[in-house]
Amino acid sequence: MSENLWSRMKEGLRRTRERIADGFESYIDFSAVDEEMFDELEAILVQADMGVYTTERVLSDLREAVKADNLQGQEQVIGALERVLMNAVPDDGGRDLLLDGDPSVIMLVGVNGVGKTTSAAKLAWRLKEEGHSPLLGAADTFRAAGIEQLELWGERAGVDVIRHASGSDPAAVAYDTINAARARGCDVVLIDTAGRLHTRKNLMEELRKMCRVVDREVPGAPHEGMLVVDATTGQNALRQAEMFREAVPLTGVLLTKLDGTAKGGIVVAIEEQTGIKVKYVGLGEQVQDLQPFRPGDFIRALLGRE
Repeated sequence: MSENLWSRMKEGLRRTRERIADGFESYIDFSAVDEEMFDELEAILVQADMGVYTTERVLSDLREAVKADNLQGQEQVIGALERVLMNAVPDDGGRDLLLDGDPSVIMLVGVNGVGKTTSAAKLAWRLKEEGHSPLLGAADTFRAAGIEQLELWGERAGVDVIRHASGSDPAAVAYDTINAARARGCDVVLIDTAGRLHTRKNLMEELRKMCRVVDREVPGAPHEGMLVVDATTGQNALRQAEMFREAVPLTGVLLTKLDGTAKGGIVVAIEEQTGIKVKYVGLGEQVQDLQPFRPGDFIRALLGRE
C-alpha cells in the first residue's frame, strides 16, 4: 500500500483505533497476563463492535498463544493478538473482483441508506482507473431521486448510466444495461439496486428475478454479488448478510462509512462469522475514497502498530 493510502487507512480508522489502541494504554495492565487482563481486552474488543461471539473466539486463540509461548508484557501480547486477528481476517487472496464475464456483472445490494448508489459510482471510477470500461445501470427505479443521484455520481466518475423511467421494472434495466455494454464495448456492468429492508420478502424476490435475468443474458452472472454495509450499523450487518445471501450469491462486502465510526471491529465479525470477504472500504465522500481492503494494513492500523 502506498504511503498516501496507508495514511488514509490510518486516518479512516482513527476513531476505532482510539477505542482499541488507546484502551490498551489507558485501561489494561499488561504486567500481569491474567484473567483480569483478558477481561479488559474483551471489553475493548466488544466495544469496537467485534461482537461477543467473535471476541470470544479471538481471545480463546490468544490465550492459547500466550500459554504456548509464555508471552509477557504489552508488546508480546498485542503482537500475538495481531497474529490471531490476521488468522481471522486472512490475507490469503480472494479479495480481487471476479471479472471473467462478457461483460462481467457486479450487482450491489443492501438495505436503505448504506451508500449503494455512491459506492457503485466510486467502484466504477476505480475500475476505469484500472483500465476497464464500466457501465452503470440505475436499477433503483423506486426512487426518481435514486436514478438522478446515480447519474450525478456517474458524471463525477466519468461513467455512463443506463436508466429507465421511475417505476420501471428493475430487471429490465439490468437487461438493457448488459446489452448496452455489449453494444458499446464495455467490459463491466455495475447494477445499483433499490435499498431494501432485508425483511421485505417481495423485494427480495425481485432481487432473485434480477439474478435470473442477468444469468440468462450472461451465464454465471452476477459474477459479483456485493453486499454494501454501513459500518456504523455494527452487528446488524451480520443479519443483513444472512438474509441477502438467500436472494443473491454474495461474493464480497463493501463497507461504507468506516471513517465515521468507532466500530471498525465489525470487519472481523463479518469475515469470521459469515465467511464473506470484505473487498472494499469507504474512507471518505470523494469519488476516489473507495479503497481495496488490505487485511494486514487494516489490522495494523486498528491496533495502532505503525
